Amino acid sequence: MQGGFSEFDITPRTGVQLFGFGPYLNRVSADVRDPLGARAAVLRSDKGSLYVIIGCDLGALQTALVQKVREIVCAAIPELTPERIMVCCSHTHSAPAIDSADRGWGHPDQTYMEILPWKIAQAAIDAFGKMEAVTCSAAVVPCRHIGVNRLYDNGNNTPLEEVLKDDWEPAHPEFTDTEAKIMRFDGADGSLKGFFAYFGCHPVVCCKQNNSIHGDYPGVAIHKLMKENPGSVGLFLLGGHADVNSGCVHREREESLAALDVLAERFAKAIRNGLEKAERIPEDMAVITHTIECSTRVNWDMAYLKEKKAEFEALLHRPEASDAGLEERRAAFKLQGVNKLIRDMESGAKTTITAEIYGLRIGDAEILGAPFEIMQAIKNETFSKAAAPFPMVVSMCNGSLGYAPDRTQLARTESYEATTGPFILGQWALAAIHDELVSAFLEIDGELFSHQRQ
Repeated sequence: MQGGFSEFDITPRTGVQLFGFGPYLNRVSADVRDPLGARAAVLRSDKGSLYVIIGCDLGALQTALVQKVREIVCAAIPELTPERIMVCCSHTHSAPAIDSADRGWGHPDQTYMEILPWKIAQAAIDAFGKMEAVTCSAAVVPCRHIGVNRLYDNGNNTPLEEVLKDDWEPAHPEFTDTEAKIMRFDGADGSLKGFFAYFGCHPVVCCKQNNSIHGDYPGVAIHKLMKENPGSVGLFLLGGHADVNSGCVHREREESLAALDVLAERFAKAIRNGLEKAERIPEDMAVITHTIECSTRVNWDMAYLKEKKAEFEALLHRPEASDAGLEERRAAFKLQGVNKLIRDMESGAKTTITAEIYGLRIGDAEILGAPFEIMQAIKNETFSKAAAPFPMVVSMCNGSLGYAPDRTQLARTESYEATTGPFILGQWALAAIHDELVSAFLEIDGELFSHQRQ
C-alpha cells in the first residue's frame, strides 16, 4: 500500500470564543498553549483505490463543514469520491466554537469559519503529495489511568492528588476504555511516517476558567509523539466517550493545567507502547457508508413542546431573573431549541434524524464511525458482536448530531444526554439510537468482513 501524511495548522487568532463547559460563558481565548492541527492520512490500496482520514483538534464538526471539506479535497484530487473521505474531531473544549447549532456553547467567528474548511482540506491535499510505499502494523495496549465513567461510577470527586498518582484508576475501570488501539505506517526505510491512536474518553481536562487554546490531552500527546518521531504525523480517533470523563475535569485553572500534562503523558506512554509492539497486518482496503434514519421520541408532540416552552419562559420572564444565573442561562438555550422544534413541526419538517454511518477496512482493522457522542455500552456491544479482528467505533465522525445515549440513559427521558442535548441543538430526542447504531455498525462490519463469518 501507499500512504501520505501531513498536518496543517488550524489555530485561530486569540479573541475567538471557545467551545463548551456550559451555556453563555462567553469564554474568549487569550493565548495559545498548544497549536491546533488538522492531520491527514491518504492511503492507496494495492488495487489503486484512494482513501482519506482527517483528524482535527476541534470540539465539533458541522455536517456542512464536512461536506465543504470533501468538496475541496475531491476538486483537488479528482480520483477521490466523498464517501472515501472521513473527517473526525477530538471534541476538545479548548478549541474555537464552530457550530452555531450548539446554542450558548460559544459563538463562532465568521472569518475563521470561512477559512477553516480550506485549511482542513489542505492537510489531505498535502498528504496526497507525500505518498510513498508504506507498511501497516497494529497493536492493542493497556491504557487504564485516564478516564472515569461519570454516569456509572461517581469518580468525578476524587481528590486530584489521588488522580495524579501513577497507579490511580477509577473504582470501576470496566465502565471505561482500558485499552488503546494503535496503528503505525512505516516507510521503506523503516521510519515512522504516520500513526493512528484510538481511545475513548471525553477529551476534557481543563475547566470553564480556561481561556487557553489547545487540543487537550489527545492533542498534547499526539504532538509530543510527533516531536519524538520527526517526520511523522499522528491522528487521534475518538472512541466511545459520551459517559466517560477524564480523571480531572471541572477543577480550578491551575490544577487543570497541571493535570493536562500528566494525563497527556499517560496517553503518550500508551501510544509509545503500541508503536513498539505493533505487528504487521494485511493491507487490503475497502469503504462502505450507509445512511440511516434515526427514530425519535413520539411523546415530543406539539403539546409537549408548548408545555416545555411555557416552563422555560416562566423562569426567564420574571422581574428577578438574572442573565448571570445558571438556571436562566440553561433555560435560554432550551427555549431557543424548543422554539426551533415548534417551527419545524408547524412547517411539516421531518422529525427523524439522518446520519451517515461510515466503515473503513484496513486489513484486520475496521473503523466504524458515526456523527454522535457515543456511549461506552454501544461501543462495547459492537465490539462483542463484530467480525473484525481489530474493530474501532469512532465518535464525532463526519458531523456532530449530539449524544448517542445507551439504553439505560434513553430510559431516563429527562436526562442531560437524552433531553438537554437535543434542546441545545434544536433537534428531536432520539428514541432507540443504541440499537440503531449497533445494527448499522454490524451491518457494515458484516459487509466488510463477510469472509470472517463464513
